[in-house]
Amino acid sequence: MEDRPINLSTNTQVPSVLKVWGETQLQGHVTVSGAKNSALAIMAGTLLCGDECRLRNIPALVDINHMGDVLSSLGLKLNRQGDILDINAQDITTSKPPYELVSRLRASFFVIGPLLTRLGVARIPLPGGCAIGERPVDLHVQGLKAMGAQVRIEHGIVYADIPGSNNRLQGSNIYLDYPSVGATETILMAATLAEGETRIENAAREPEVVDLANFCVAMGAKIQGAGTNTITISGVKSLHGVDYSIIPDRIEAGTFLVAGAITRSEISLSPVIPEHLTPVIAKLRAMELNLVTDAPNCLRVIPNSLRGMDIETLPYPGFPTDMQAQFMALLALSEGDSVITETVFENRLRHVAELKRMGANIRLKGQQAIIRGVSMLTGAPVAATDLRASAALVLAGLAAKGVTTIQGLRHLDRGYDNLEDKLRQLGARLERVPQEEQDLPRDETINV
Repeated sequence: MEDRPINLSTNTQVPSVLKVWGETQLQGHVTVSGAKNSALAIMAGTLLCGDECRLRNIPALVDINHMGDVLSSLGLKLNRQGDILDINAQDITTSKPPYELVSRLRASFFVIGPLLTRLGVARIPLPGGCAIGERPVDLHVQGLKAMGAQVRIEHGIVYADIPGSNNRLQGSNIYLDYPSVGATETILMAATLAEGETRIENAAREPEVVDLANFCVAMGAKIQGAGTNTITISGVKSLHGVDYSIIPDRIEAGTFLVAGAITRSEISLSPVIPEHLTPVIAKLRAMELNLVTDAPNCLRVIPNSLRGMDIETLPYPGFPTDMQAQFMALLALSEGDSVITETVFENRLRHVAELKRMGANIRLKGQQAIIRGVSMLTGAPVAATDLRASAALVLAGLAAKGVTTIQGLRHLDRGYDNLEDKLRQLGARLERVPQEEQDLPRDETINV
C-alpha cells in the first residue's frame, strides 16, 4: 500500500500514440469502473471531516492522481490499495494548494467549499482555461458570498474568509443562474457545516451530485432534494468518517454501449444504473439498436443497422454533453442524416475535423454538426482534442477500415480506467507505440 495515490498510467511517461486496427468484432463482458466525476468531488468532500474516510470503487485515472496530489499538498494522508482509497483529513496543514497542482485539474477548485467551511479560510488558485469551453467560477463565488463569506480574487488567487468570531458560514437561499454541477457541489459541501438552512434553487440534478450528497449524508450531513432542482441543507456542527462506494461511471458505460453499436457487436456491461443512462438508452433505441436488460445492473447490446437521429446536449436529465462526441462517431456510420446541437460547451465540436479525416461527412454550422451517414470510415492519423473526443476517435477507429493512429493520449488517460485493456478483452486490436512524428496530423489540429 502506498502513502499516496501513485501515477497509475505508465503510458504517460513517454510520448506515445494509440494504433487501432479496425473492422474487428467485439464480444464479451465489460466491467464498468467508478464514476470519475463523482470520485473527484467526493475526494474533495473528505476535507469536511477530521476522521478517516474509506472510498471504494475509485477508478485508476490521471485526474484521480492529480486530485490526490492536491489533497496531499493540504496535509491529508492518503493510502490506496486497488480501487480502495483511504483519506484522513484530521490534520490540514495549509489552506492554499500550490498553483502547479491546481492548474492540472479544474475539479481541484472543489476544495474551496470544504476548506472554507471547515477552517474558515481558503486560498485557491484559479484553475485556468478549459479545452472545451468556459467554466467560470463566478457561481461558486456568488454562492459562498451569499452564505456570508468574504471573497476576493487577486493575482489569480481566490481569497475566501468567514468574518467574525463565529467562524461558520450562514445558511442562505441561493438561486443559480445556470444549473452548474461544480457550483452546486461547492455550495452543497460548504453548507453541510454552515449555521442554519441553505436552499439551492435551479441546482444541478446529475447523478454525480446525488452521489456527493449521499456521501455527505453518510458522514452525518442533513440534505434533502438531491437529484431535484431544489436542494435543502441543514447545517451540522461536525461530520464523521464513513466507508462509501462510488457509483458506476455512466459516461464510461455509454461509451461501451456505443462501442458495441458502432462495431455491430454483441457485448454486455455491468454494473450500470440504467436510470442514469436514460437519455443515452433512449437515443440508441430510437436509432433502432437492440438493448436488453439482463439484470437490474447489466445491459447487453445486440447489433443492428442504425438510422440517423437528431441530438441536442442539455444539463441532466437531458442528453449529456460528455456523450456527444461518441454519438457523432456512431451517427457518421448510421443511415441517413443527423444533426447534433451542442448547447453546453462552445468549443466541443473540434473532433469534427478529425472524424472528417477518417471519411465522415460532417459540416459545421455554428454549434451544430450536420452529419450524413457514410458506409465506411477509413483509418487515418488523428489527434484527440479533449477527453471525450479521444474516446470518439477510438470508437471510430474500431469500426474503420485499416489502422487509425491517435495522438493526444493524455486526454484519454484522464477519464477512462484501463480502456485499452477492456477493449482488448472484448477482442479489439489496439496498441500504444512510441510517437513517430511522420505518422501524425499537423500540429494545428491539436488542442494543447
